[in-house]
Amino acid sequence: MSASILELSGVGKTFRSADGHLRPVLQAVDFNLRDGEIVALLGQSGSGKSTLLRIMAGLVKADHGQVRYRGQPLSGPARGISMVFQSFALFPWLTVQQNVELGLEARGMPKAEREKRAEAAIALIGLAGFEGALPRELSGGMRQRVGIARALVTEPDVLLMDEAFSALDVLTGERLREDILELWQGGGMPTKAMLVVSHNIEEAVLMADRILIFASDPGRIRCQLSVQLPRPRDPESADVRALIDEVYALMTAGAARPGRSHGTVEAGVATPPPLVERLPAADVARMDGLLELLAEPPFEGRADLPQLCEEAGLPDAELLPVAHALALLGLAQLDSGDLQLTPLGRRYVDGPNELRRGLFGQQVMAQVPLIAHIRHSLEQEPTGQMMDTPVRRLLSEHLDDAEADAVMKTAVTWARHGEVFEYDYNTGKLSLPAGDALA
Repeated sequence: MSASILELSGVGKTFRSADGHLRPVLQAVDFNLRDGEIVALLGQSGSGKSTLLRIMAGLVKADHGQVRYRGQPLSGPARGISMVFQSFALFPWLTVQQNVELGLEARGMPKAEREKRAEAAIALIGLAGFEGALPRELSGGMRQRVGIARALVTEPDVLLMDEAFSALDVLTGERLREDILELWQGGGMPTKAMLVVSHNIEEAVLMADRILIFASDPGRIRCQLSVQLPRPRDPESADVRALIDEVYALMTAGAARPGRSHGTVEAGVATPPPLVERLPAADVARMDGLLELLAEPPFEGRADLPQLCEEAGLPDAELLPVAHALALLGLAQLDSGDLQLTPLGRRYVDGPNELRRGLFGQQVMAQVPLIAHIRHSLEQEPTGQMMDTPVRRLLSEHLDDAEADAVMKTAVTWARHGEVFEYDYNTGKLSLPAGDALA
C-alpha cells in the first residue's frame, strides 16, 4: 500500500450561528490520501465536503482531531497542497499569465523564474498562446484551465478539486476531465495525489481509484468503494455501468429522510430536531415530471437511476434531490439504486390535478414536520395569519443563512402546491389558504 500524503484522524468542525448555537458540520472524519491515487468524494449539497477540503488545504482549522501532511501536523496552508475552486476565482483585471504567477509571486520567486514556470504550466494545461488574455476573453472551460494551471504551477504533491467541472457545460467538463486524466496517466503532472469533490457519479467512477460516500448532518464518511478498473475507462462498458449502479445504490441508501432525524445534545453541541431537517431542493414540476416518466414505458413504475437520469436529461445533482423528495413523501421508493412507484405514487400519477394537490398536501403534512408545525401554528391564530419571523428564527438556530433560506423556500413551495398554507414573499406573511382546504 502506498504511503499516506494526507492523513485525517477524528476531524470535526462546528460553526456558531448568529444566536450562539453550535452547529456540527463535520464529525469524526478519518481519511488517508495516498501517494499515486485519485479519490472522489460524493455527498449531498451542504454535507460539509467543501469545508473538509478547506481543512485539508490548511485554509480552515479543524476544531477536533488532527490533520497531518507528510507526517507533520498541518497548522496552515502547506506549499505542497493546491486547490481548484468551482467558481474559477480568477482576478478579472489580471492576464492569464499574471493569474497563474500569483502563487509564485506570493512566495517571493524571482520574476524570470516565475514567468518560466507559469508559461510551462499554461502550456501543460493547453492554453499556450493565451498568456496575455484577460479572463473575460476566455470561455468557461478556458478559465477553469487557468485555475488548474495556477494550482499546478506550484508543483503540489496534492491537488484538491472542489466541484471543478460542475460550472461547465457537459462537453467542456468531459474534455477537461479527460485532459487531466491524460496528464495524470502520462506523468505530465507534478501532483502525487488528487481528491475530487463531485456531484457527478459517472465522473467519480471514471476518475477515481477510491470513492467516498459522505453522510450529512454532520458530515462524515459513510462508506468507501475501491475502483479496480484500468484507465481509460469506457463509460458504456458493462463494468463501469455496474459500478455506477452500485454507487447510486450507496448514495440513495436510507434516503427516505435525507435531513436531520433527531434532537440530541452531544459534547455541548446541539443537534437539531426533525422540525429543522434539511429538505431536498426539489420543485413540484420536476417531481411530477419524474413520476410521470417513471410510470410510462419503458419503465412501467420502476427505473434504474442512471437510466432515468439519461431519459430525464437531468444531471445527478438535480435528479437525486427529486428522487429523495419523492421517497420522503412516500410517492416513490428508493431501492438498490432504483426508483419505484409506490401505490400512492401510482394513484397520484393517474389522478386529476385536484386529487394530486390533495394527496400532496396530505403527504407533506404527514412527512414534513416543519410544514405541519407552520400549519398548526396558523390554526391557533384568530386571523389565520402570522409573520415568518419565528419560523426563520427557529431555522437559523441550527442552519446557516443559505441553508435556512433553502429549507424555507422548499417548505413554502411544497405547502402552497398542497394547499396547506400560503406565503407572501413581499411581506413575509404566512396564512391559511382561501377556503381552508385541509380543515
